[in-house]
Amino acid sequence: MNKTQRADLTPEESLYEEPVPPDLMAKGVAWLGHFFAWMFVACMLFLIFEVVMRYVFNSPTIWAHETTTYLCAACFVYGGLHSVSRNGHIRIVLLYDHISDATRRWFDVVIYTICGAATAMFSVAIWPTVVAGFYNPAGRFRMITTGTAWNPPFPALLRVFLFIALVAMTVQFAVFVINRLRGK
Repeated sequence: MNKTQRADLTPEESLYEEPVPPDLMAKGVAWLGHFFAWMFVACMLFLIFEVVMRYVFNSPTIWAHETTTYLCAACFVYGGLHSVSRNGHIRIVLLYDHISDATRRWFDVVIYTICGAATAMFSVAIWPTVVAGFYNPAGRFRMITTGTAWNPPFPALLRVFLFIALVAMTVQFAVFVINRLRGK
C-alpha cells in the first residue's frame, strides 16, 4: 500500500512524509522547527541588508555573509533532525509497501536500529572535533573562529550543534525502535 492509499493520513498531511509520531521528543523537535524556519527568513533579510549596504551606500558589512552561512548551516543540520523526528527519512519502498504490517514492523525495527547505530557512531566520531573546536593542543580554552575580519566562533558552535543533533537523532531512533517493539 503506498502513501496515497493510507487511511491514517488526513488531507492536510503531506503524502510524502509520515505524520508526526505521538512521542514527546518528536513534538518538541517539530515545535522548535518553526524557529529554524524563521531563521531562513532572517538570513534573507540579512542578505538584503548586505546588498543594500554594499551597492546603495557603498558600505559593506563584515558580518552578514558569515552570519547567514552559519545560520543556514545550523538550519540544514536541524532539518535532518526534523526529518528523522517526523519519520520522513528516505525509504526504498519497492518491498516495504507490499509486505504485511507485522513484517513491516520488524523491517522498521531493523531500519531504525541501523540508523540509530549510524548516528551514534557519527556522534562518537565528531566528539574529538568538538573538543578541538574549544581547546588548543596545549589544553587551553580557545574557540576556533572563522579567521576573517569579523572572526566569530561559528565553526566551534556549529560543531557543537551538529553533535547535539546527532545525539538527538540517535535518541529519536531508539524511541522509534521501542515504539515499534511495543507495537505502536
